[in-house]
Amino acid sequence: MAQLFTRDTQAIFWNNNKTAIQRMLDYDYTIKREKPSVAAIVAPTSNNKFEKFFYGADEIMIPLYKTTEEAAAAQPQADVLLNFASFRTAYSVTMDALAMDQFKTIMITAEGIPERLARKMNQTARDKNVTVIGPATVGGIVPGAFKIANVGGTIENIVNSKLHRAGSCGLVTRSGGLFNELSNIISINADGIAEGVAIGGDRFVGSVFIDNLLRMEENPNVKYMLLLGEVGGIEEYKVIEAIKSGKITKPVIAWCIGTIAKHYDSGVQFGHAGASANADRETAEAKNKAMAEAGIYVPESFNDLPNKIKEVYEKLKAEGTITEIEEPELNTVPKVRRSKNFICTISDDRGDEATYAGHPISSVATPDTGKSIGDVVSLLWFKKEYPKWATDFIETVMKTVADHGPAVSGAHNAKVTARAGKSVVESLVTGLLTIGPRFGGAIDGAAQYFKYADDNDMSPKEFLGYMKKQGVPIPGIGHRIKSLKNPDLRVTGLMDYAKEHFPSTPLLDYARTVEALTTSKKENLILNVDGTIGILMVDMWRALGYSEEEIDEFIESGTLNAFFIVGRSIGFIGHILDEKRLAMPMYRHPFDDILYDVEKAEKL
Repeated sequence: MAQLFTRDTQAIFWNNNKTAIQRMLDYDYTIKREKPSVAAIVAPTSNNKFEKFFYGADEIMIPLYKTTEEAAAAQPQADVLLNFASFRTAYSVTMDALAMDQFKTIMITAEGIPERLARKMNQTARDKNVTVIGPATVGGIVPGAFKIANVGGTIENIVNSKLHRAGSCGLVTRSGGLFNELSNIISINADGIAEGVAIGGDRFVGSVFIDNLLRMEENPNVKYMLLLGEVGGIEEYKVIEAIKSGKITKPVIAWCIGTIAKHYDSGVQFGHAGASANADRETAEAKNKAMAEAGIYVPESFNDLPNKIKEVYEKLKAEGTITEIEEPELNTVPKVRRSKNFICTISDDRGDEATYAGHPISSVATPDTGKSIGDVVSLLWFKKEYPKWATDFIETVMKTVADHGPAVSGAHNAKVTARAGKSVVESLVTGLLTIGPRFGGAIDGAAQYFKYADDNDMSPKEFLGYMKKQGVPIPGIGHRIKSLKNPDLRVTGLMDYAKEHFPSTPLLDYARTVEALTTSKKENLILNVDGTIGILMVDMWRALGYSEEEIDEFIESGTLNAFFIVGRSIGFIGHILDEKRLAMPMYRHPFDDILYDVEKAEKL
């Protein structure tokens, strides 16, 4: 992998660190990335489905998931995990991610992961060829392409440090704080960095200096490299050997901080867990001397580092290795931004023509388009273009439930209200308000219970026993008039349509086995029209590729009842208009249809 990240790189962010995520998105907007760098957020304790963030002056929604597995499955293109978990869980989060074989890079911000676990984690990553940045790091950046979290600081500092576009230097440090400082120094004395990584301050980190420098050696955008080491460890010696063996041929500037340690009588740890010399060759002074002897550009002191950077840069520029960089046009992040109060993901009325799920209304509304009400429902309810067999089924359902006569409660309410002189909409509402668990609820219930039984591999007998234990009559089973000998033609029609057009009907097939058992007890305990609709809706969604979790969500949210509401509204309006047309008077219920049992009130 010649370059760590590209402009197409997307990450899954573990832990909802809003400030860090917003900084990433502000960077994306500034450099005009085509898509946001954060594809998803793992937030185990959140019940939200998304989090809103600014993208310039506008807002975008980033989906939230409970687990890394869920996020990775939903965002297979995201090959970077930004692990912002605490040191208590960072190890398990990383190991879970490594087991998925999706991530090419994992950044771990936590410090203090136990060394035994850190070594095991890092070895697992090496075996799987995964680049681990950290633990105990701020991350890294490929300017003009992708940056991790807070690297580079504010947008103003990023632009001032030329981190908005690729320069020529490959920067590798242990320290996150000095990473930002060095980026600024390089921007002043050269043309900025092409790629930069802060490998982390813990004693055992995933990718070490040599790993990153060897990758930068292969990166054509990197013309020279800068290594900032520190007292402790022997990783710098691996770089020396790589230069001596010819594996690294590009110029390397390097300095090990911690030279002051020689003035102390005993070993001193400088900030990072790994910044402590346990042998003479681990001292900063010894490493600086060895690197200079190997041909690495080593300044006299850290204060002399800017001059050394300028020296190497000017030399490469004079040779023609480095050419002038054209400054890209940038977006400006607004200083003042206002969060939106409402969110709409199904339609947009801001342009010349309003759209349904991205489709102009004219492309679905007029007869010449060949689109139907079922197509509009699939776009506005599910944000999908359903195939014709599915949209035709949706329309069949709504036509089937449109009206079951004037005696049912909803139609009765609508008629009574219309006769009171109320408008169509007022009368319609009174009818709609009766729709619920008892009126129209069998569609929801049939889908819910039959799916539950099928999902749990219950036999028909076990299902009947389960429902009896619940104390609930089986929704979708039974009819007042219809039976095996007198079948419901609506049910027959729906089943025939599904048999001819559905790819498969596993839940209906299961329901028919249940029906065989219930009708053996009583002939009218047939699968009725509500049950058939609810069950076939589940089969439709399964055939369309929805997950079981998504289908469960449709059922729980009342989507099935929504089909009943739309269909039955047609019938209710018909009854209302019928009352208006007939100019029927105010309705009063007849006395002889009421059982009066009124006793004189007791005086207290």
